[in-house]
Amino acid sequence: MCSWLDVILNVMPQEIQNIILSIPRDVLISLEEIRIRENRPLAVISSGKNYYIGEDGSPCSSPNNGYIIINEHTQRIVQLISNYSIYALEDELSNGYITLKGGFRVGLAGQTVLEGGRIKTLKYINSFNFRISREIKGVANRVMPFIIEGHEVMHTLIISPPGMGKTTLLRDIARQLSNGFRNFNGVKVSIVDERSEISGCYKGVPQNDIGYQTDVLDACPKAEGIMMIIRSMSPNVIITDEIGREEDMDAIEEALNGGVKIITSAHGSDVGDVLKRPILKQVVDRGFFDRILVLGNSRGIGTLEKVYDGRERTQILSSPIKL
Repeated sequence: MCSWLDVILNVMPQEIQNIILSIPRDVLISLEEIRIRENRPLAVISSGKNYYIGEDGSPCSSPNNGYIIINEHTQRIVQLISNYSIYALEDELSNGYITLKGGFRVGLAGQTVLEGGRIKTLKYINSFNFRISREIKGVANRVMPFIIEGHEVMHTLIISPPGMGKTTLLRDIARQLSNGFRNFNGVKVSIVDERSEISGCYKGVPQNDIGYQTDVLDACPKAEGIMMIIRSMSPNVIITDEIGREEDMDAIEEALNGGVKIITSAHGSDVGDVLKRPILKQVVDRGFFDRILVLGNSRGIGTLEKVYDGRERTQILSSPIKL
């Protein structure tokens, strides 16, 4: 039914597999997350709504009717996602997630193990967030005219609250810039994918279609990755997700000074939110970005709400567009 079913269900206990397969089709095909928490009810997010799932697969609003996850379930999941060797995943666990074949990410929570004041790994893992990413080829079609002027790619910042499709949009922007389209020849694109979400790499290989001329630095901090990819792959465009640290801004400025185009994102509901964060305010006020796009859900999840000229701070979109 869904491309994710075989991959994700394969790392779940049989009883949980049976429950998920019993979820009504209209909820199942729109699943975004499966949340498994020890001693608490099984939950999912579908079409932006939270549901607790009963033993018969029925979605409900009350946690009292949800199927309760027990220790045997969580321990079995740990075994399956690690192929019975949790130590082999130590590097990934230090980031709080692992990536399954197909690019599906599993967020993890438990007790952290520190080494030298830094997180080394996790133990007593008891919570899982299975995120079901979906490629939507063409979702950037109505965005491309705003981020390309003539034959030039504009430095672009995408502002979005969580769950509004910014990662899906970045993925398709990368594909289209890389492959080219009518009146635009493809260019070299590099993705610095700190959280392994845009390209969905599994063992270093992108599981999503990110274009013929796209290179990926997977699970690499943005600041270091931007500088590394400039030296190693000479990209025309760098795409990354969720900037906000001072070192991110320094790396972006270095890329801009080197003639590399930047397309990136930040959390927020509008420019006003971004301007409340000193580091982001600095780059916006200095006019680093030619275009600032704002995503929302006024016409459904994945609505392009506003487009600003990043230098003049004026709106250039007359009304929201559903992507």
